[in-house]
Amino acid sequence: MIQAVSGRNTYAADLAEKRRTIVKIEHVAMYVNDLEGVRKFFEKYLDASCNDGYYNKNTGFRSYFLSFSDGARLEIMNKPQMEDEKKTLTRTGLIHIAFSVGSRERVDELTAELKKDGYEVISGPRTTGDGYYESCIIAVEGNQIEITV
Repeated sequence: MIQAVSGRNTYAADLAEKRRTIVKIEHVAMYVNDLEGVRKFFEKYLDASCNDGYYNKNTGFRSYFLSFSDGARLEIMNKPQMEDEKKTLTRTGLIHIAFSVGSRERVDELTAELKKDGYEVISGPRTTGDGYYESCIIAVEGNQIEITV
């Protein structure tokens, strides 16, 4: 029997409290063809720090964890015989990774630096309809990187 106290369903309230946990994304992972090149991209442009890497000699799997100043982590991985289908900007699934660089000025500077270094800027820097100041570039093996405040 469910007991109601002052119009409150105590069973439902107790169940909701038990389910309440702190959830955060621990890390995001992506397969890449050029593990070292991608590692260097994130270190150079987005101040990532990198662990020593992992290698499984039985499978040929390699990976690095890249850490960013706020604690976010990105795992980049490689293994023999990966599929690498053409990437379009309207495909389903993950479409971009967004990085906050702290200010509009830094968005402008980093976008200009990436463009100068040959990366394709596909939008911005600009203020979007939902209020973000951002630019988007194609980098890291055809994947979209968003740079925002």
